[in-house]
Amino acid sequence: MNDWLKDEIGKTYNNYINGEWIRSRTGETFEIYNPARKKQVLGLFQASNEDDVHQAVEAAHEAFKEWSNVPGPDRGAILTRFADLLEKHSDELAFILSAEQGKVLAESKGEVGRAVKETRFVAGEALRIEGSTLPSEKSNIATSVLHKPLGVIAAIAPWNFPVVTPVRKIAPALAYGCTVVYKPASETPWSSIRLMELLEEAGVPKGVVNLVTGGGSKVGNALISHPLVKGISFTGSTNIGVGINEKATKLLKKTQLELGGKNPAVVVDYDEAAYVAQQIVSAAFACSGQRCTSISRVIVLKEKAGEIIQAIQAELEQVKVGPASNSSATIGPLVNQDQLDTTLSYIESGKEEGAQLVYGGNVLSEGEYSEGYYIVPGLFTGVQSEMKIAKEEIFGPVLSVIEVDNLEEAIQVANDVKYGLAASIFTKDLALAYKFVNEVESGMVHVNHGTASQAHAPFGGVKESGYGAFSIGKTNKDFFTEMKVAYFLY
Repeated sequence: MNDWLKDEIGKTYNNYINGEWIRSRTGETFEIYNPARKKQVLGLFQASNEDDVHQAVEAAHEAFKEWSNVPGPDRGAILTRFADLLEKHSDELAFILSAEQGKVLAESKGEVGRAVKETRFVAGEALRIEGSTLPSEKSNIATSVLHKPLGVIAAIAPWNFPVVTPVRKIAPALAYGCTVVYKPASETPWSSIRLMELLEEAGVPKGVVNLVTGGGSKVGNALISHPLVKGISFTGSTNIGVGINEKATKLLKKTQLELGGKNPAVVVDYDEAAYVAQQIVSAAFACSGQRCTSISRVIVLKEKAGEIIQAIQAELEQVKVGPASNSSATIGPLVNQDQLDTTLSYIESGKEEGAQLVYGGNVLSEGEYSEGYYIVPGLFTGVQSEMKIAKEEIFGPVLSVIEVDNLEEAIQVANDVKYGLAASIFTKDLALAYKFVNEVESGMVHVNHGTASQAHAPFGGVKESGYGAFSIGKTNKDFFTEMKVAYFLY
């Protein structure tokens, strides 16, 4: 990876608009850095503004006229080629992803692999845009319900999954006949450059997908408010998502929002504490805890707490923090200083409120660690459900253990947050599992494993974890198409 980076870093990259690589009209660029080597400049990207957005949206709008009429099987064939290209270039994409985001190479390769799977599923969906024929009230009129492409989609992605999240938005948009203007996170735009190149190689026509880099205040806001944008697919923090939805609602635009989470793992009973701990630690600290589906609360029956805490600590002792270039590393650095500072502030808050930090939570700054934003995953015990660390999304490697008396209290505590994205329960009792699945306020529920989703199943949350149609699965049709009812007189 490091040898590959030596020849690739420091280049300047342009926006991708109407099939051409062009500089921003501002004439300005911004740099991105390697979280594992914070002084290493990876590349320079366009600091775009409203004029660039307008140019991209106009291109997407014009391309929509033809792309929306391309037969679904032909659109699916292009996406299949794109999936093949993702797979062919998976190592290169993983190198870029790890360099700009910080996650270890195994996770980056897994993310690219997941993007391949999701694209292949979506390619098939292009052949399954089903409508319906309804019995008519009149003998000489036939009634049909059609689903037509929505139009130009604004796709806005976060920095924690810079390959799979944009693919999760762009691929279904194309499958259903929409066109896209895509804004990546300013921390991680490099992966997106390569995605555009592969989409072009796969045969996506000019203007169908466009890339504009830059800050949210100029690029994101301009995209959301542009009159030719018909839908906004956003993944990111709840606060920003709520603001986007307020603006979009006033303009009668559709939104698909994937937002924050404060995900519980409820532990009732089990055969092996070590297995439960492995599942929890894996789900809690993948992507260094910087993912919306991370488990951040372990809600455990009091009689099981001691054994589970001990098992989690034993599992944490196997975690190796390090750069992606270190093949033995299992957790990488945080993405930047702001994220490290935020995580540390929550750790201090937990201590001040009386929770016990029994493992980790300390910054690593010696040797190679001095070059990045490294922290040992932290484990708190003695956490009360009203504490800040039990209520708010930290988006960092911090896990809290909350002890309860019974399943009813566990469900109450699990639901006592504003989020409702993912939840897990560990139990041998099928009746208790069903009770939890029915009563927990969560868009996705996992029984006896961590919060890993699948590439064909709908993905989304309730409460302040999501709004609009779930993504990934067939529910995408509810966002990327609009309904039309046709009456035929014969």
